[in-house]
Amino acid sequence: MNSSQVDAYLRRLGAERPAWPTVDALRELHLRHLRAVPFENLSIHLGEEIVLEEKRLLDKVVGARRGGFCYELNGSFGALLSALGYDVVLLAARVYGDEGRLGIPYDHLALRVRTVDGGDWLADVGFGAHSHFPLAFGDRGEQEDPGGTFRIVEAGPDAAGVRGGHGTVEAADLDVLRDGRAQYRLEVRPRALGDFVAGAWWHSTSSVSHFTRSLVCSRVTEEGGRITLSGRRLTVTAADGTREERELGTDEEVLGAYRERFGIELDRVPVPRNPA
Repeated sequence: MNSSQVDAYLRRLGAERPAWPTVDALRELHLRHLRAVPFENLSIHLGEEIVLEEKRLLDKVVGARRGGFCYELNGSFGALLSALGYDVVLLAARVYGDEGRLGIPYDHLALRVRTVDGGDWLADVGFGAHSHFPLAFGDRGEQEDPGGTFRIVEAGPDAAGVRGGHGTVEAADLDVLRDGRAQYRLEVRPRALGDFVAGAWWHSTSSVSHFTRSLVCSRVTEEGGRITLSGRRLTVTAADGTREERELGTDEEVLGAYRERFGIELDRVPVPRNPA
């Protein structure tokens, strides 16, 4: 990523270029990313190709002012952080689903980020509802965050608080928990962006992937809540957890919500590829 691309990305986030790759700067960039760049799977339902290459990710997230899902969001954010001087490692994870079952290999992409002043951090701007700030990678205690209470623990049959369906546990695997529930199992082996191509293809094509079965567009609000458009249902969740929901009746309302609430300009309303 060249200097002009970095500047354009930072303008997208409404952030200044940090003088040093510090923890405080990482925390600010992480939160601004969650506020400015939506977690969305619209490309799947609009028939747009998803390409896991740095230039294509920047063209989408920065140039087209769109969002994406984990591979795109954490892939592009990792490129930005590397360009700013952070030591960034891509990590693969498998997401916990129903009854504690783990998803496919390369189910999720997260980032391990080393700063000049504060050790290693788990950064994840691509999981949807998750931590607002990076989590201390080596901390095995509870970590309080506006998004909930998080823990990173050694993986094992009892570590995630559920029984059965865990699959093979590697010695270095970690479980990431939110409010006592396992979110995903994280591998610590470094990966390359190209390693996630098969996972992205499966999630964008398989009839059993939840990404092909439903529409989502979601971001953190300035007040610390969340706004989500799922199909035609618009949900605004305040920081205290109170929710307001309403159904959008016309295509014009849906397109207006994408534009006004998420900064996404579409010429047609997405239709679920494989309706649930």
